[in-house]
Amino acid sequence: NLALMKKMIENGYNDAQTLQKRIEAVEEWLEDPKLLKADPNADYAAVIEIDLADIKEPILACPNDPDDVKLLSEVAGTTIQDVFIGSCMTNIGHFRAAAEIWRGHKFNPDVRTWICPPTRMDQAKLREESVFSIYSQVGARIEIAGCSLCMGNQARVPDASTVFSTSTRNFDNRVGDGAQVYLGSAELGAVISNLGRIPTVDEYMEVYREKIEPKQDEIYRYLQFDEMEGYL
Repeated sequence: NLALMKKMIENGYNDAQTLQKRIEAVEEWLEDPKLLKADPNADYAAVIEIDLADIKEPILACPNDPDDVKLLSEVAGTTIQDVFIGSCMTNIGHFRAAAEIWRGHKFNPDVRTWICPPTRMDQAKLREESVFSIYSQVGARIEIAGCSLCMGNQARVPDASTVFSTSTRNFDNRVGDGAQVYLGSAELGAVISNLGRIPTVDEYMEVYREKIEPKQDEIYRYLQFDEMEGYL
């Protein structure tokens, strides 16, 4: 985002020269924007078409292989000790969605819940929207914006914990020694945090329809730095 990069230079971020080059490259692209596309005569090893209308329930990656995926109904009931909502796979909308699902709920002592906004800008906006008070209400551990459990470099779960994470990979020992890690959405993670287990499809869909669907436009608003006070 141009407004953000210009603000970073103004705030004294290191290597302003690199940021300025990126700004100039973006401005040049915006004059004649073109997206990457395949050559018209490209050859493919295979063409795979997936009709998303055929997917009726969430899909999770199972321990400990991001390619080992199962439908929610196949893993429902699994006890979870840690729920992590964070990493570069998330955006501010996912954190608002989690807060909506947690609104009115209390701390579940059987689950350690971790919240880690991917950037300081997301974190500041969530504070401004008073979302952090809901995180505190459910006893979530709020991490410094960054990687946290995703890489296991800022924090780690207890040994042999069963984890639900919104991150990109669930390789052995990445988030904790012997940890068994499921990957999925922030919305599903918030429901798991309330229950202490992976929900049934009906349980999940009931929460989603009640808490998320009516407020989708409000929840899933991206940060627009060129419209935000402090970045103009």
